Amino acid sequence: MSLNLQIVTPEGEIFSGDVKSVVLPGSEGEFGVLEGHVCVVTLLKAGVIRVEHTDGSVDSIAIDWGYVNVGESGVSVLANGAVFVGGSDKSKLEASIKKAKALLESAHADSFITAALSKVGS
Repeated sequence: MSLNLQIVTPEGEIFSGDVKSVVLPGSEGEFGVLEGHVCVVTLLKAGVIRVEHTDGSVDSIAIDWGYVNVGESGVSVLANGAVFVGGSDKSKLEASIKKAKALLESAHADSFITAALSKVGS
């Protein structure tokens, strides 16, 4: 029991493979996807995608924002920016966590700027 997950940014593919489940940061809140999920296309906000592999291991991928298409053939995520959080040793893991934090902080700063600009002239 698995579904195909693909996560892509303008710079290239971040993840591709069969997974047991995925939890996504939807614009209206987090939601999980298992095999057989209803088809949906929705906006993703800044947050962390949690991927559970078929062997039970879990990976995390930080995104700034994007879209997801949950279809019969699997789950496709198109993100503006993404960082795979992990590493084979402590220093690589710390570096990826630092990059992920920077990505999420820039996404939140951009949303505050956008919200402030939308109020100008109102």
